[in-house]
Amino acid sequence: MHTSVRPGTALLRLETTADRRGVLDGAWWPRSRDVAVELPGLISVLTEHLGPVVRVGLDSAAWDGLPTRLVVDDRVVHIDASPVGDDTVMVTRGDQDLFSLLVVPPDTPPDAARTAMAQAARADNRENAEHILAVTRAEPTDTDTITEDRT
Repeated sequence: MHTSVRPGTALLRLETTADRRGVLDGAWWPRSRDVAVELPGLISVLTEHLGPVVRVGLDSAAWDGLPTRLVVDDRVVHIDASPVGDDTVMVTRGDQDLFSLLVVPPDTPPDAARTAMAQAARADNRENAEHILAVTRAEPTDTDTITEDRT
C-alpha cells in the first residue's frame, strides 16, 4: 500500500503479510514533528486498513509536545512516550497486535525518503530503522527542503 495520509501532509507505506517476517511493517513520512497535526491522519488511515488503533508509542525526544492521549475519529488513542531514539512509531490495534513503522524525518530529501520507505515496507526486510536511515541517507540536512508534492 502506498497512500497519502492526508493530501499534502504525509506519506505511508505499509506491508501487512500473514507471516510478518520483516523487522518493520512499513514506514511513515510526516511533514513535521507536531504530533497534534501529524498523528491523527496516520491513525485514521491505519484504522481504515488495520482496524481500531488503541495505542501509539513515540520517541519523546523526536516530537513536539507529546500528549498522553488523542481523540481521533471519536476514539481515544493512548500515546506512550519514551526517550528511545529508535526512529520508529509503534502502533497497537486491539489488545496486543503491534505494528512497527519507520519514521522518516520530515526534512528528508524525497529520493532518500522514498528509498528508505520502500526498504522498510519490504516483507523480507531484516534491517532496523536506524540502519535503513543511515544507508539510504534519509537524514535531513540544513539545506534540504521538500519541494515535491507528496499527495
